[in-house]
Amino acid sequence: MPVIHLGFRDDARVGVFEVWGGWLMVWVPVLVRGSDRGGRPVLVLGHPLLDRYLEFVAARARPNTVLAVGYDLKVFFSVVPKEPVEVSTADVLEFITLQRGDRKVVRLTDGESGLSARTIHRRLSSVSGLFGYLVACGEVEANPVPRGLANRKRTRMERGTPLVRTPRTLPKILEPAEVDELVAACRRWRDRAMVQAMVLGGLRRIEVLGLRLEDLKFGERRVLITEGKGGHQRIVPISSWFFDSVAHYLNLERPKDSSTDRLFVVLKGPNTGKPLSAKGLDQLIVSARERAGLAHCTCHELRHTCFTRLREAGMSLEAIQAQAGHRSIESTRIYLHLANDWLASEYMRASDAIDAARFADDVVAVSEGLS
Repeated sequence: MPVIHLGFRDDARVGVFEVWGGWLMVWVPVLVRGSDRGGRPVLVLGHPLLDRYLEFVAARARPNTVLAVGYDLKVFFSVVPKEPVEVSTADVLEFITLQRGDRKVVRLTDGESGLSARTIHRRLSSVSGLFGYLVACGEVEANPVPRGLANRKRTRMERGTPLVRTPRTLPKILEPAEVDELVAACRRWRDRAMVQAMVLGGLRRIEVLGLRLEDLKFGERRVLITEGKGGHQRIVPISSWFFDSVAHYLNLERPKDSSTDRLFVVLKGPNTGKPLSAKGLDQLIVSARERAGLAHCTCHELRHTCFTRLREAGMSLEAIQAQAGHRSIESTRIYLHLANDWLASEYMRASDAIDAARFADDVVAVSEGLS
């Protein structure tokens, strides 16, 4: 019988077994937040290859992206308990099957079972990114995540059948009366200003929380977005209603001794004067929604509502793209379908043209018959 020695590293997540003079590493992925020597936040999973990749992602992406990638990798290697260099395409396909769950039970909202297709697609993207990195580093020969499944009609320029079909669904929006009820349900000027930043300016949640005092251009009725998606900055106009609420908040509610330059801060409790967190903003929206008696309302729904109303008012797609901070106008086209009057007006214009042409043909036919 070979001699087996068992030991654990300090983080108690990696067991090391010595078998016949070789080392076999057995690890359990545990996502741990920490900080480097410079005080910057870092994420580790307890495996050198994965930790190197997370460090690479952290150098080029936003903290929320790093956290999402780290969690996705934790889920994948919890389901596929293998060393990264041993993962095969069959393991990836089995992972997809397990993520879909019991196919006999479906959700009424979208008709899907298990996790949503968007969540699975995001997790596959994270896993594919990891192995793309490992291929570039020479750790593995090929990426086990296929670009798609081959079919008979596949050409060299096509990826074939996608691994996960993501349904194209329209986001939910609020009616004008519901927006008024939500704003009226906000108990503080701070809360009202944050809601207006999203529903009147189309700001993302992270962009609202990232606003600094110096980012506000009161005279121009514009704000500088420095915490945009992907780190991109932009300057956008916002209704004077937002700036009026901000002015009341600064004069009546914001602690004068707050040391942060963030615009929106905590107003009570032990964290008074500190920047408001994403969790805190979400809870404020939930509380206001419940007081207003609304069936649904999220930060992103407020953003979608803003751009839908702007489109209905005649704002061009290019202008909405700039306001939203979309890199591609394809992301903006969804508001064509959300705007009530766009499709109807286009259809009626074409229908009237068809009817006019048919009427002209009938007139010509009658004239020829009379002659």
